[in-house]
Amino acid sequence: MLDERKAAILRAVVESHIRTAQPVSSSFVAQLGDLGVSPATVRNEMAVLEQDGYLFQPHASAGRVPTDKGYRFFVDSLSGPAPLAAAQSELVRLFFARTHGELERMLAETSGLLSRLTDYAAVVVAPSAPEPGRVRSLQLVKLSTHLVLVVAVLSNGALERRPLELSTEVSDAQVDRASASAAMSLVGATLDKPGALTFSGDLAVDALAGAAVQALLSPEQTPGAGQVWVGGAARMAAAFEAVGTIRTVLGILEEQYVLVTLLKDVLDRGLTVAIGAEHGILPLADCSVVVAPYEVDGERAGTVGVLGPTRMHYDQALAAVAVVSKKLSRALSEGGDGDDLGDLEKSSTRG
Repeated sequence: MLDERKAAILRAVVESHIRTAQPVSSSFVAQLGDLGVSPATVRNEMAVLEQDGYLFQPHASAGRVPTDKGYRFFVDSLSGPAPLAAAQSELVRLFFARTHGELERMLAETSGLLSRLTDYAAVVVAPSAPEPGRVRSLQLVKLSTHLVLVVAVLSNGALERRPLELSTEVSDAQVDRASASAAMSLVGATLDKPGALTFSGDLAVDALAGAAVQALLSPEQTPGAGQVWVGGAARMAAAFEAVGTIRTVLGILEEQYVLVTLLKDVLDRGLTVAIGAEHGILPLADCSVVVAPYEVDGERAGTVGVLGPTRMHYDQALAAVAVVSKKLSRALSEGGDGDDLGDLEKSSTRG
């Protein structure tokens, strides 16, 4: 444990280094005016902090910079995530008000949102073992005389769409009847265990309803287990001066398995922040990770997080990750509704 003065000096060094990326001198800390001590006293206290592993001096004439241990003390002493700025809160609100559709697209766009909020690389991991969602609503949309689109909204937030090319022409009335029949088979059921079809006696209607159900049983549009979306990878280039470090970090961001393992390991250890060497991946020793799980219907589903330099703005990153994970959980748990299908039908008709 650090006494109050050492803790205040350490926080001042960390905050200054985060802002400037430069070593922090004792005279600068003393000039902040909050400590009420001389530069000599600050210098002595910083020497003790260095001996204890919280700071280090890049070279003899330089000031000090925080170590991983120093950053850890700083993060653990935060009272909580900083509130998002008004503009950021509005960006999040508008994003989730407008973002609907397939689960894969939503997760990909969420990674971009998180990167814009933090200015770091953002990672979103799909559910590692996705459960089959129950069908909330189903509709067949006639696109032309020989083309019908099957649309189903699932309880896990996914919007499944399958095109059906027909060998014979069908009327609007037949499409409506087939839609009702397929809905009776699937609504309330999971796609791996559909209910029995109710036959109408019209061969064209029954064939179309059966084809619609069969098309939805295909997992072709379901995101792969543990699939990863990375947003803002290029933003990492501005966070490091060494070209070698930039190349290494960008290379890791392309390794899907490494990212999934990294985020899972951090959460499994009960952490929300892993600093430098704490996450155990040596090539990312100059980076920190802030993570949070997102849920579907109260069950942990996947992960969102940001990857940035160890001198990241931790309070802001924690706030952004927390808000996005909460909003994403709500969006996926609430899923879609009939309005999604209506909007889709209108856009398909216009197209």
